[in-house]
Amino acid sequence: MVFLHQQNPSRKRPSSFIPPFPPPKIPKSTTGTTTQPTQSQKDAVDDNQASSSSSSVDKMVSILADAGCTLVNPAGPPTLPSDHHKFRNHLSRLFSSSDTAPALRSDFLSGFSSYVSSPQNFRRVLAFLNRDGFGAKRSESLVTQLLLVPAIQLDLQIMLLEKLPEYFDTVREDSRTTLSLEDDVARLIINQFRWLDFVVDPNAFADKLLEVLSICPLNLKKEIIGSLPEIIGDQSNNAVVDSLEQMLQEDSAIIVPVLDAFSNLNLDEVLEEQVITTALSCIRTIDGEHMPYLLRFLLLSATPQNARRIISQIRQQLKFVGMSNSSRSNQQRKLKGKSLVDNTEASILDALRSSLLFKNMLCQEVLKELNSVEKPQDHKVIDIWLLVLIYMNGESMQKSVEKIFKKKIVANCIREDMIDQCICGNKELVQDFFPRFLSLSEHLLACKEQKARDFGMHMYACLFGEFGDTYFRQEVLGALVTHVGSGVSFEVNSSLDTMALLASKYPQELIPLSSHINGILDYLEGFGMESLHKVYEVFSKLALSARSITDCFGSSIANELLMIIRKQVSHPDMKYKKMGLIGTLKVVCHLGDINNATEASPSQKSNCEEALELLRTCLHSCKQLCLPLVLFYDELTTIMLHKKLHPEIVEWVGKHAGEFESKFLSDLQGGQLPGEDSYCSLEGELWMNLDGDISPVCLSILPLSSSSLQSMSSLQVLPANFLLLSTVERLTNQGSLSGIDALLGCPLHLPSSKYFSEAGWQSLTAKQKQIVCLSLYYAANWIRELLNAFCTQVAGRFECTSQTTEVDIIVKLLKRLRNLVFVESLLNNCTKGHPLSLPELHLQVDQSGTLLLNKANNMVYLAKNGDHKKTQDNNSPKKRRHKKTSKELSSDPNGELRQPKISDVLRKAGAATSQAVSNEESTSQSLRGQAFVPAAQDSCNSTVPISLEASAVSKALEAQRFKFRPLLVQCFSLLMFSNVSTLMLLIIMILILFSFLIAACRGISISHMDYQTQDLVERIKSPVAMIPQPRFLSAPAGFARMTMEEFLSNVRPLFPHLRRHFDNAVFVLNEGDGTCEDHWNIHSASAGNPDVANTLFSKSVVSTSIFKEVLHCFRKMLNLPGVQMHKSVLSDFLEAFQPSKISESVFSGLQHTPSHGTIEYLYLGASSFLEDALDMACSFSFMLASESLLTLESVVTSVQTLLVKLETSDKGMHSPSIHRIVPNLCSRLGTSALKLLKHNWDNENLENGWKNKGEIVQKILRIYLENSDSKSDLLEELACSILPEVSSSGTTVEDDHHAFPTLCNATFVVWCRVLHEENLAILNKLVKEVALFVKPRAAVQLEAVEKHLIKIQKSVNVVVSLVNMCRTHDKVTVRAMAVKYGGKFVDSFLKAFDFLQAHFQTHNELIIQLVKELQKATRTIQTLCSEAKGLKQTAITCKIPATKRSMERFLFCVKALLHSTSSGCTFWMGNLKHKDLTGQVVSSQAYVDDVNNNVDEDPAEAVDDDQPVSVASEDGETE
Repeated sequence: MVFLHQQNPSRKRPSSFIPPFPPPKIPKSTTGTTTQPTQSQKDAVDDNQASSSSSSVDKMVSILADAGCTLVNPAGPPTLPSDHHKFRNHLSRLFSSSDTAPALRSDFLSGFSSYVSSPQNFRRVLAFLNRDGFGAKRSESLVTQLLLVPAIQLDLQIMLLEKLPEYFDTVREDSRTTLSLEDDVARLIINQFRWLDFVVDPNAFADKLLEVLSICPLNLKKEIIGSLPEIIGDQSNNAVVDSLEQMLQEDSAIIVPVLDAFSNLNLDEVLEEQVITTALSCIRTIDGEHMPYLLRFLLLSATPQNARRIISQIRQQLKFVGMSNSSRSNQQRKLKGKSLVDNTEASILDALRSSLLFKNMLCQEVLKELNSVEKPQDHKVIDIWLLVLIYMNGESMQKSVEKIFKKKIVANCIREDMIDQCICGNKELVQDFFPRFLSLSEHLLACKEQKARDFGMHMYACLFGEFGDTYFRQEVLGALVTHVGSGVSFEVNSSLDTMALLASKYPQELIPLSSHINGILDYLEGFGMESLHKVYEVFSKLALSARSITDCFGSSIANELLMIIRKQVSHPDMKYKKMGLIGTLKVVCHLGDINNATEASPSQKSNCEEALELLRTCLHSCKQLCLPLVLFYDELTTIMLHKKLHPEIVEWVGKHAGEFESKFLSDLQGGQLPGEDSYCSLEGELWMNLDGDISPVCLSILPLSSSSLQSMSSLQVLPANFLLLSTVERLTNQGSLSGIDALLGCPLHLPSSKYFSEAGWQSLTAKQKQIVCLSLYYAANWIRELLNAFCTQVAGRFECTSQTTEVDIIVKLLKRLRNLVFVESLLNNCTKGHPLSLPELHLQVDQSGTLLLNKANNMVYLAKNGDHKKTQDNNSPKKRRHKKTSKELSSDPNGELRQPKISDVLRKAGAATSQAVSNEESTSQSLRGQAFVPAAQDSCNSTVPISLEASAVSKALEAQRFKFRPLLVQCFSLLMFSNVSTLMLLIIMILILFSFLIAACRGISISHMDYQTQDLVERIKSPVAMIPQPRFLSAPAGFARMTMEEFLSNVRPLFPHLRRHFDNAVFVLNEGDGTCEDHWNIHSASAGNPDVANTLFSKSVVSTSIFKEVLHCFRKMLNLPGVQMHKSVLSDFLEAFQPSKISESVFSGLQHTPSHGTIEYLYLGASSFLEDALDMACSFSFMLASESLLTLESVVTSVQTLLVKLETSDKGMHSPSIHRIVPNLCSRLGTSALKLLKHNWDNENLENGWKNKGEIVQKILRIYLENSDSKSDLLEELACSILPEVSSSGTTVEDDHHAFPTLCNATFVVWCRVLHEENLAILNKLVKEVALFVKPRAAVQLEAVEKHLIKIQKSVNVVVSLVNMCRTHDKVTVRAMAVKYGGKFVDSFLKAFDFLQAHFQTHNELIIQLVKELQKATRTIQTLCSEAKGLKQTAITCKIPATKRSMERFLFCVKALLHSTSSGCTFWMGNLKHKDLTGQVVSSQAYVDDVNNNVDEDPAEAVDDDQPVSVASEDGETE
């Protein structure tokens, strides 16, 4: 007979059914709880009670005997009949069918109770029985058979449970051994209840069992709890779950059997959620040894509905930090033979891994959960382990894991300290996961993001340091070598940086493994200079460490490195010589470091002696070659600036640098040349003598330039040699340059000034002109190095300079700055008339790392006349016009990476912005078009000086500016000195230095950055950071290393001076235009400049450039990461740009006015200052006003960036209330943008009209839209009301009738593009939002759905209006945008169809209106496509296929939508007539009959026929 529908045959207790016999009515006396008599009570029983008890036992024995059971069996336990079913039926009929059944049942239970009161008898009835005839086979116990009799089942169950406490004493809590089942009475009792065919009263039985369970000893309690699914049926699940939950709260030690019971109970959804909630609450409270069981239960119980909640709670509550403390690490090292299964964290990982592997759905949910966590402080160490475990589960998930892992690292959510907790000190734990950690490290090191690569480097270092076995370390090195061979520059550099890090931290461990990386030395030809430095950095560190050990590994790597670099230095090929120089000087850097002094063995030289020998070898090998010698000097200068070398080495370098005087200087007598010699028939004179008659020497530029045509030019080495000399002087003289201060004021021996007149220049031969140009070129670079060297004396670094000396140096530096302006301007004019290739003054490499050494670079002139002719031809106007675009693209895509030259600054000051200016226009004498305005010339006068033209300057040296020596950051200190009497000269100097400051803000002299500071490009988040550098952007080897902190410390004192000079520029602009010829002439003469040109400067033009450059500098500085991370620097910078008084309107909308001096107050003040600047600029120039707006936007961006950094930082750098000012700043930014768009600009303020203003108008419009209260409403207003008023034929703003003067026919395309893109962005955002409303749920409010539908309707209105603009504007660009963005809009709109279908029944009218309205745009697009094909407009036809596919999908999606919803709507689909944009049928496809029939048709009706809809109600029709 079947009593149970069993779902889990292994463990689950079957559900009880109604037994085959009706249960008898049990008297109350028998159903009550029977109290087991104590031993004292038994002793007091009188003889009558004993007789009664004996009588009851006899009756019970008799009843069992009648049923075929022999209770009293001297040979063993009671015997049962072979037919158990017949036995139970007999007892069931006896206790329920007869009239005496209640009495018999009562007597039986009474007798059985008396019988089992004896422990021996009790064991007999619980023990296994033998069947008759087959005694050898074990069967069930007597109690088990009696429990299957319905009439007495409940009484027996209660009787047995009440006897259970009597045997608690046999359960030993502290015993590690367990009694056998036959000896353990308590377990025997519980065993009787297992797997019963039915339970008469499951609730009563469950209540009694749970009552006894609460007082059981721990071990027995665990036994009973684990058996509950086999004892109790499904009817009691509620009581069981509640009781177990309560017991679990009281004692968490029973968690494992409770979880086991929960797993095997057949629970409904409600109880399942209750159980999971209970289990989740135990994560924080249970012991670590039980955690694996809990995690396995939770994850295997997860469903798609609750998986995210479970994963989220596990992440938040699980304290999994790894064995990072030393005590546990030491314990783990002692137990090396211990299995990982015994380790708690290993067991947890095993549980997580097996669960994730068993349920693949969990992997997806874990990734979704991690993706949704945004705040860095919400991330845990367990997140890394979860990603690693998913990474192990298969290749299908690896890409997703790598993507999320990199994303979290870049967002600073996963930090280095978290990976330290995972790996460091957990060797045994991580060992099984080593390949996965290594794979993730490989992926990170190959990423473009600098932060990801830095994290990958840290992971490599952790793995190498933690795993000391040779196998693991070989794997790490092998992976790094693979990166080096990738050929990707950033990946190669990061890999070499990692090796350098390992060589610094683990040199002794790396030396025995050096054979695995020695192969890199065989492929040095493919490395650039930056990579070469890093390669030799690695091997130099290893060689230095190898000199301190005596084994074969150490001597081998040191000898091999020295052998390689000596071969390279002596190689005749310049490419290999460069490698040898870099390698040799890198070895010298480490061997000569006084901090690395080691005791050498008697058989080898000391480190200092070895370094000196290498220096002599290098110098000897490149003494006759210019560029290698320049590289040698620059590299040696860098080493001396950043390493404290041995005194003997410094002495040798100083002795060699001291030869500078004999090479480049000549003695003077009374401040004059001793004789008037000619050089190549050129007369010379002294220029720029700042010391007058007391000057003892002069720089022999002209003599050396003339002699260089016959031999190697030593002037090529002059700047690098002087840089080395000044460095040695500072190091040996406590930072002072007093020993060489005569060089700052000494004159320059240059060609006579008479050659710079028209007649004098024409009288020169080509060779002489070349000498003149080269002399000016070397003079300009000499002055640059003078500024670099002596600006260190006034930058506040050294206290050895007296105040008088410092003042004298400042005056001379300002004069040298005037000299530099003059010389470079003159050089530009000369090279325009005589183009030539200038020699390089520092070593350059191209993108591939190949050295640019050739004959043209080593010689100062072109060796062949054909080459010279070719250069002249290439500079002809016609060819330059064709090559202009390609040169601009190849040299610098946006002009932001190059450090500007003086000539570029002057060109900026001239405001010559038009790229279409012809050569004739560029040489005009317009005051507005150039900075230097030559005086009127008489063409008949051949002695008039040559004019200095800014535009010609730019073009002549545009392609060769990379050859100049750079101005370094210490030159910024000149901004702090304004003790000159003329404002205009000061403004020019400030303009020059602003340009260099801006270049520094873009990358801290990114075009001349040292090889170890290139990561600053990405750290300042410059928009040009990812642009490949042209070949002339490589760093000269001698450029000083500079960190962000050093850069900020240099520019921080300049903030107030930037503001002061900005105010001066504003004052000049308000004062009006004017010239300052006298000022320039006076101060030019005082600086020693010869009178070779008459120049005029426009105050307003130069002040305008000052205005723009200061604002540009403000934007770059404000958003530097270094500024954001330092509150003091940020506060100082904002404090410098505060208005004199902040209006109360600035604080409108804020609940609390910020306190003076707080960061919120400073941000608001800076924004007010910029708003005032914008208001002022509106009266002068559109470009100045737009610069002010972009700078104001940078303030908002800075605040938002600061908020992000506050969230990611553990330290509270700023006030947490800063977020309150963001809405205020955004609102004012939008208002300022609207002011510019609505300002009525005249032609004078527009600078060449609206031409070339599209990009800036686009930026202003985007700012206005992004910072409006409702972007969708504003878009609808602009697209549907404002843009249609623009005339397609109007050429001026007055032709249009709207409130936006910036919207005209010239800027119409820009407005359309911005509105298209912003509208598409809004729709994409709406599509993501409505995805949550796809499934109709009770929680979804109808108002929310309707609100989103209205927003989509507005977006549709915008695209329809923009597309229909093509009917009145016939520009191909406008129509191409309509086709392109119209197709993208339809494609995005299709993604919302699931949402539309889900809510079609309740909002069918809105949805149908959406489709009808969008159909107007699609038909116009169809017409545009047809016309474009006929007219062969490729700008449109290339976009047609994708748009057509989107519209076809739209058609069928609408059909499917109406077909799947019974809304009373019908759908027709047919072929459209071929009509043009005006609605007229194209004649080539119109049938004759149709034409005849429609002759009298009203044209207006014909247009209306073009507007049928494809969706209609039952009352309407479509064509």
